[in-house]
Amino acid sequence: MARKRNFSTFNLSFLDIMSCGFGAVVLIFLMIDHAANVHSDQVNDVLLAEVSLLEEEVLEGKNNLVRIRNTIADVDQQMVDAQGLASRIIKEVEESRQELAFFNKDTLAQKEHLNQLKSDLRSLEEEKKRLQAEGEKKKGEKVRQVIGDGDRQYLTGLKLGGNRTLILLDASASMLDHSIVNIIRRRNMSEQVKLNSPKWQRAIATVNWLASQFPVSSWYQIYTFNTEVKAAVPGSEGEWLEIKETKKLESAINYLQKLVPEKGTSLENLFISVSRLTPLPDNIILITDGLPTQGRKIRQGGNVSGKERIKLFKQARDELPKGIPVNVILMPLEGDPMAASSYWKLAIETGGSFLSPSRDWP
Repeated sequence: MARKRNFSTFNLSFLDIMSCGFGAVVLIFLMIDHAANVHSDQVNDVLLAEVSLLEEEVLEGKNNLVRIRNTIADVDQQMVDAQGLASRIIKEVEESRQELAFFNKDTLAQKEHLNQLKSDLRSLEEEKKRLQAEGEKKKGEKVRQVIGDGDRQYLTGLKLGGNRTLILLDASASMLDHSIVNIIRRRNMSEQVKLNSPKWQRAIATVNWLASQFPVSSWYQIYTFNTEVKAAVPGSEGEWLEIKETKKLESAINYLQKLVPEKGTSLENLFISVSRLTPLPDNIILITDGLPTQGRKIRQGGNVSGKERIKLFKQARDELPKGIPVNVILMPLEGDPMAASSYWKLAIETGGSFLSPSRDWP
């Protein structure tokens, strides 16, 4: 027989209500926790952005601080330099003041000395003008006149002057120096070194001095010689030049200053050129340093002995026109002992003079 159960409406409703309540609580809890997480994430992003910005500002501030420190160091160094410069300037100003004070003490004495110098200068200028005026009046006069081979001026033992004076300048390689060793050395050097050789410059100065002693109304010619004979005024070979034509004389001196001594010495070819001058000179001034090493025909290479040089000198002597006084200025060369006696005999036989000057002449 089936049993009947009792059904309770109250119990079922209570459980349903309780379940619904718990579900609502859980739902509310879930909803509240999710909103909190979303809000927390949003807040964290903002804070991180602010932190990054602050870190960038801190880094930039550190960089600026380093630059500021460097600038301060530069400024400090500039201040130190400026202080040093200021100290030096102050010291120099003080020294200048002391010097100025010293000079101011002597100002009066200096003025008096200056006035005295001006007075002396005026006196010297007046004396100069007086001497120049006297020189103009006496221009062309001779110290001593000799009838015969031409008028000559005697000065320092050398016979100068004449109506037609011929200067013969040795331009061979031996004119580079007084010793054989130095001649060989200089011969292998540059042209400028050769031109500046003391012996050669002395020879040019001698020609310049001689030219300044010529009478203003006379004629002259300047020949240079080695193995060849050339006029100091190019193209004037065989001609006489007037001493009053100063431009040509200056041109001749300039030519000598640019002439480089070279080659050997042919006295024979020189005297042959002298014999071709028309009219012949009445005075010859020969500037040389030794006996010839070449004759009329030029030979190449080989040494020339003393006897051979004497023989070449005698051959040249035979080519010299008669009746012309030869004045010799000898600049002795090492290793040529017979030169002085040979040229002295030439000067005596022709009625000229012989001079072997010191190394500071003229």
